[in-house]
Amino acid sequence: MNPQIGAVFQDNSCQFTLWAPKAQSVQVIINDDKKYLLQSDPHGYWTANIDDTKPGDLYHYLLNGELKRADPASRAQPGGVHGPSEIINVHGYQWKDHDWKGLQMEDMIMYELHTGTFTPEHTFAGIQKKLDYLLNLGINTIEIMPIAQFPGARNWGYDGVYPFAAHHDYGGPLGLLQLVDTCHQKGIAVVLDVVYNHFGPEGNYTSDFGPYFTDKYHTPWGMALNFDDAYCDGVRNFFLQNALMWLRDYHIDGLRLDAVHAIKDMGAQHFLAQLSEEVQQLEKNTGRTYTLIGECDLNDNKFISPVAERGYGLTGQWIDEFHHAMRAYITGEQDGYYADFGKFEHIQKAFDQTYVYDGEYSPHRKKVFGSSAEAHPFSQFVVFSQNHDQVGNRMLGDRMTTIVDFDTLKLLAGAVLLSPYVPMLFMGEEYAETNPFQYFVSHTDPALVKAVREGRKREFAYFLREGLEFPDPQSEETFLHSSLSWDMETPERKHMLAFYKALINIRKDHPAFVDKDRQSTKIESLASDVLLMTRHSHIGGNKFTAFCVLNFSDEAATVTLPDNSTNVHLLINSTDKQWSKQDAAESSETNISEKSESKLPHVFLPRRSLVVYECND
Repeated sequence: MNPQIGAVFQDNSCQFTLWAPKAQSVQVIINDDKKYLLQSDPHGYWTANIDDTKPGDLYHYLLNGELKRADPASRAQPGGVHGPSEIINVHGYQWKDHDWKGLQMEDMIMYELHTGTFTPEHTFAGIQKKLDYLLNLGINTIEIMPIAQFPGARNWGYDGVYPFAAHHDYGGPLGLLQLVDTCHQKGIAVVLDVVYNHFGPEGNYTSDFGPYFTDKYHTPWGMALNFDDAYCDGVRNFFLQNALMWLRDYHIDGLRLDAVHAIKDMGAQHFLAQLSEEVQQLEKNTGRTYTLIGECDLNDNKFISPVAERGYGLTGQWIDEFHHAMRAYITGEQDGYYADFGKFEHIQKAFDQTYVYDGEYSPHRKKVFGSSAEAHPFSQFVVFSQNHDQVGNRMLGDRMTTIVDFDTLKLLAGAVLLSPYVPMLFMGEEYAETNPFQYFVSHTDPALVKAVREGRKREFAYFLREGLEFPDPQSEETFLHSSLSWDMETPERKHMLAFYKALINIRKDHPAFVDKDRQSTKIESLASDVLLMTRHSHIGGNKFTAFCVLNFSDEAATVTLPDNSTNVHLLINSTDKQWSKQDAAESSETNISEKSESKLPHVFLPRRSLVVYECND
């Protein structure tokens, strides 16, 4: 039994459905005035269809005549996590995206953003104002960090406690509906980050309704959510209905599932497999394409293998090791999980075989770790050189922009955007934003604020830097300091933005980058720390080939392209004047691209640089 839950308003009446399997009686109180008794069924669901309601009405549930609580499946919390729930009419929204059918994951060029810090408005409406900018950049998919109602106005989103409620301060349900509708009209897909492995600590009243947690397992956040213990059916349905609501009612194109390895489920059918099947059925019903992307650090391909092959059926996953391999090598960092990386061979393996640890001994984990990804196409994996975790989970939230030089930033951009994987940018990296992205909250419980501060300090056992001031997560200044500056007036930032656009255009428009299977890409080392990535596609009987040469070394190198490289033309060179830190008129650098092309097949690469050539056979 998988009923919709919450208050669903449609056709001038509201259907209230609550899962509370141990309650003796349940009433719904409308506007602190009228009370209505709900009827129970054998599965622990309480229901009532009430005509005397309208959108905007506030309501609570009254359990056993004593305990007054907001709806765990509330669609809106205008008074915050401790206030009443609000009836909304999502089904009354007049959509204009009728021609939109979604995007396949393999075609996505993703852009991760945080609603509160992406624009000065800190809202969904603010994002709408920047959609043309993103289109001009070449982005066709935005991935929005979690928006479920959390305490206060400032939070990364992973402390949400009302998973069905779009955060009120961001613009609430209507603001999200308008954003998604506008995105689709402009040809942009929307992926929403959701959290199905824990609830936040403040405002979480779910245990008053039922056994949402189990002590069979533990996670970094405490007891695990109950996906396989007694009464788990209601918990599973809670999150299944949440996923379906975002996809069906809000027209969201896909979900990024946070830390799926922390979803503890030893049942016959894993929750993720059930979710995959439900979403596949929704695709059949709507004719739209939906994407499920798991964040997982287990290097276990069962998460993305088909359900028919006893996998969990996710469309794809984030792949952190691509980031770790490049960062550890380039920066020399060896703390924490970076201890498993730092050699050029790790970069080469990340490009070629996806999982760096695919059954090898991991010094950091002190065990043999991982499985092979060779049976899965590159298009199932999302890669990046920065994201909210890899920036924000540093003590200062410092971006790569402030850690490495300008040439290295361009090299990293090319590595991500020209790789055979699905590329994702983190907001602001495309113009070399220097403002940090730090961890911030706005809890109202002083004891919890203290615990968060102390917990963050403990978390930086590997990354703590002596003599630097610790940014206070509770401070509004930390939040504002983490907002994008949108300052693109310097030549350095203008040229970086132009370079990103050029790379994205190559990826989108050049025929050699069409094929995404493993046979279409060859990875090899040309010299010490120089990677050659050969991309090719066959279209209409013609073969198109691109040679991407990336010098990760801190020294210049001269390499030779393969012997069959005839009719070769330069597509891009990261050391050209137009991509320099200064205006072209001020730059003293030599235009390397002209030299390189005249000397083919010999290619000279300065330190931390890349060149791309096309070859039409």
